Amino acid sequence: MVQQTLDTPTELFRFQLRTALTMENDSLAALGDLAGAAKSAEVKKLFRHHADETREQIANLDAIFAELDYRKSTAPSPSTKGISKQAASLLERGAPKLRDQIAVSCALGNEHYEISAYQALILPAQAMGLPDVVRLLTANLDQETHTSEELRKTLEKIVG
Repeated sequence: MVQQTLDTPTELFRFQLRTALTMENDSLAALGDLAGAAKSAEVKKLFRHHADETREQIANLDAIFAELDYRKSTAPSPSTKGISKQAASLLERGAPKLRDQIAVSCALGNEHYEISAYQALILPAQAMGLPDVVRLLTANLDQETHTSEELRKTLEKIVG
């Protein structure tokens, strides 16, 4: 059940943490779809590698739930659902020769959303004095930032 009112910074943090779990699960599903849609072996490999990292990020989020003694649950993530719908729409409309470009550019947009989600979690975790939580969130942020750069470089090669 979705909490209707968020009255405290802790309630907001918990809700955003639950949303991050949904975000990563949505991303994992989308990465499978994007890998299937990609044409080149390089792009497929990039998505498979990021799927492995996404599983690590989910494990980090699971560890945070355990650390904070929160029941593991998810909350809606309309943004990631929308990004996935946009990718599916573009892949459906795009010519086969554009599949890699579409897949990589959509994944890049998703990475930027994930980066901002982790940044928005790290700051309150720091303010709440949760160093272990900050460490795990920062590990996820670092992976997302690295993946964003890999995707940008791959897209540059595709369009260049």
